[in-house]
Amino acid sequence: MIAGLLSNFRNTIILSVVLALVMVFAYSTSPHGVDASFFQAVFRWMHTFFGILWIGLLYYFNFVQIRVMPAIPAELKPAVSKHIAPEALFWFRWAALATWIMGLVLAFNRGHGYAIEAITMGLAGGYDPALDKGFTLIGIGMWLATIMFINVWGVIWPNQKIALGIKEADADTKAKAAKTAMQFSRINTLLSLPMLTAMTMNQTLFG
Repeated sequence: MIAGLLSNFRNTIILSVVLALVMVFAYSTSPHGVDASFFQAVFRWMHTFFGILWIGLLYYFNFVQIRVMPAIPAELKPAVSKHIAPEALFWFRWAALATWIMGLVLAFNRGHGYAIEAITMGLAGGYDPALDKGFTLIGIGMWLATIMFINVWGVIWPNQKIALGIKEADADTKAKAAKTAMQFSRINTLLSLPMLTAMTMNQTLFG
């Protein structure tokens, strides 16, 4: 039974979500109850999940696919470009959108003032290094993530549609689009580690 369940991706994910929701319910019975901090925890969970999906696929493209593609025999490359890449890009771009939205939801759930201070990197209402450094660092992370999100939807996906033949174009245009998509994917890879540093360290050190 278990083997049959795990052989079906959809059923596996459904069961995982159900188990996660059981855990969410268990946390709702904590001393906090279902208050603002509980919803903040839920939003952080969702933000983290979508972020892992997004950045995981970014790393798949850069650590694996882009590097290995030149070594794949020409007759096998269509299997990647026609089947694997479009599917990966579907989850990649929508995970990017969901991550970005849930990040904003999480910031504003902590309070309008917190969100504005983070977005302005602590500059709203004047800057005090002793009080605003945490906002500066998380703000840098938020803006790096925003640049990465814009790159996904504004540059990488439009050019990948051309490079993969989803949108018709001549050979030269496809080659140029593939190069542009790769370059901006590398830009996102470059920005990902400082962005993740802000996202993971800020909560522990500044709350």
